[in-house]
Amino acid sequence: MCGLNVFVSSRPAAGAPDPASAEAFAAALETMHHRGPDDTRVEFADGVAFGFKRLAIIDRAEAAQPVHYRDRWTVVFNGEIYNYRELRAELISEHGATFATEGDSEVLAAAFHFWGPAALPRLRGMFAFVAYDTWTGTLHAARDQFGIKPLYLLETVDGLFLASERKALLAFAGGSGPSIDTDALAHYFTFQYVPDPLTLHRQIRRLPPGHRLTWTAGGGVRTERYFRPKLRPLSTTPENAQQAIRDALRDSVHQHLHAEVPVGAFLSSGVDSSAIVALAREKKPDLHVFTAGFAADGYSEIEIAEDTARQLGVRITPTVVTEDDVIRELPRIVHLLDDPVADPSLVPLYFLAQTASRYVTVTLSGEGSDELFGGYTIYREPMSLHRIERLPDSMKRGLRGLAHAIPEGVRGRSFLERGTTPIEERYYGNARIFSPEEKAHLLRFTADPHTAITAHLYAETADVDDSTSMQHVDLHTWLPGDILAKADRMSMAHSLELRVPFLDQAVYAAAAGLPTELKLPAHSSTTKHALREAMRGIVPESVRERRKLGFPTPTRLWLKGSIGDWVGGLISGSGPRHLIDVDYALRLLTEHRAGHADNSRKVWTVAMFCLWWAIFVDRTIRPVPLTMPLPPAQAAPRPLHGQSLHGQSLGGQSALGESDRITTVLTGQ
Repeated sequence: MCGLNVFVSSRPAAGAPDPASAEAFAAALETMHHRGPDDTRVEFADGVAFGFKRLAIIDRAEAAQPVHYRDRWTVVFNGEIYNYRELRAELISEHGATFATEGDSEVLAAAFHFWGPAALPRLRGMFAFVAYDTWTGTLHAARDQFGIKPLYLLETVDGLFLASERKALLAFAGGSGPSIDTDALAHYFTFQYVPDPLTLHRQIRRLPPGHRLTWTAGGGVRTERYFRPKLRPLSTTPENAQQAIRDALRDSVHQHLHAEVPVGAFLSSGVDSSAIVALAREKKPDLHVFTAGFAADGYSEIEIAEDTARQLGVRITPTVVTEDDVIRELPRIVHLLDDPVADPSLVPLYFLAQTASRYVTVTLSGEGSDELFGGYTIYREPMSLHRIERLPDSMKRGLRGLAHAIPEGVRGRSFLERGTTPIEERYYGNARIFSPEEKAHLLRFTADPHTAITAHLYAETADVDDSTSMQHVDLHTWLPGDILAKADRMSMAHSLELRVPFLDQAVYAAAAGLPTELKLPAHSSTTKHALREAMRGIVPESVRERRKLGFPTPTRLWLKGSIGDWVGGLISGSGPRHLIDVDYALRLLTEHRAGHADNSRKVWTVAMFCLWWAIFVDRTIRPVPLTMPLPPAQAAPRPLHGQSLHGQSLGGQSALGESDRITTVLTGQ
């Protein structure tokens, strides 16, 4: 797990970068120091700059990056390729490939050399990488199939910048501050995250999951999707489905344990993390696991997780999060996110990763299981609405009118509204914060509706049932935009590599064809039925049937206490009054604190945006000590261009501190 920063000039013959540009590039790399504290390297050659922060996991002594292969390729790579040993053997036997290291990054470089983009579907792992072809002057980049690892891009007249985090590109975006993408902001208030490929910064975009890009000085950026996950229910027996799940997940977990550093796992109260821990313990009996909870009644899974750990025979370390912890660390959390993510569960995840990082360098976690195996209770909604949805349109229109006549909160109104609303309008994804009507009150601008994000996804699932369509929407939006974004940022904040065995090609293949009745059987109220049955005899029975909790967060209680006071001050003093109606947001908070309505998710979403604004736009909050100063708001440094640094030092204790070292490699001279 690492952080990368790359620049390729549109004017490769323009000359060497000047000192200010070189220092700006090094400073940008330092904003991601937490992603890779073990080694820092910067290379300049022929109009291309590579910066890399390494968290050493495999071949720790030798496999430094950037990697060079066959005097043609320069590669930087964030992630892990779990089948790299098999690919290495194949490359040697088929192509006579040679290797100077024992790591996966050189295997990735060789795979791209011999197979080109056809190598991408063969990679089993998580990755975001950049590969520069010195022979053709073409830059290639790709992001893994599900979006586990991030990759941001900024294209300017000077060239193309890419980085693992958006903050590493800000100095090169120009202007006095970010130009806000109002469509992205409107989507944030719907989904509680900014969906790919958007960011709140209009100039900066994310490469979507399962996509690759190419760039040339004359042709600019071209993107292409190489993988699109699809769920297509097929005919199979329960026994065959369960065996396929069991075999694929066991193999995936065992593959994900490979490392030259200590490996642990997160453990909550549910079947996902329990399955990973149980299967990991088969190979690693001394597995150390970690859990988190809050000092509030009903909001802690610690006791349940401790009981599960005892039954599985593993050591467990709990973390208790207090309100003071939240107020102290929330600005740092939002800074690490780059764009706001208003999912409160990222708060315990941050502290959980902080504790785990004191004992291990790698941890396994259960992200992706719910989207693949049907783990959210909302996926059962189409079954409960089936009878009303089958009524003639004229009758449904009448029932919808009746629903509007029923007072808000009265039993039956919600059922009639949902049953008479097409799924494309009813289901935005796993989170729905502000409705279109509510956004009309909150926002001081008009923007694209949420269907701009979801319409094409529903079009792709016209031939499957509604529950599978909902999974498909979440698999392409909620999973990369919320679940994986918070997992990456909160773990890397503490230089902890988080691995997700459920998001493995073989596990995906076992889940993709599951019939809906095996995931969400009509005779039961459970979710992930096939997965639960596959884990029979592997995880304790008490866990196998337990409903999902997933580190519950006491947001509604927080907002009635000292955190609510803090949030009120944050919103009332907020800068973006031209974008949001602050008075409306404060009324939501007042209603919540008085007990008139549960507005906790809406208020939290507004508060996270206001905090983001204070950090990245107004710069009134500086949540982390900076190893190098931010560029002044009114002037951005000039972008890098040219061939080499000609011996100029990028380091120096005055700029980076005594513990930081940058290795500068000069090539192409």
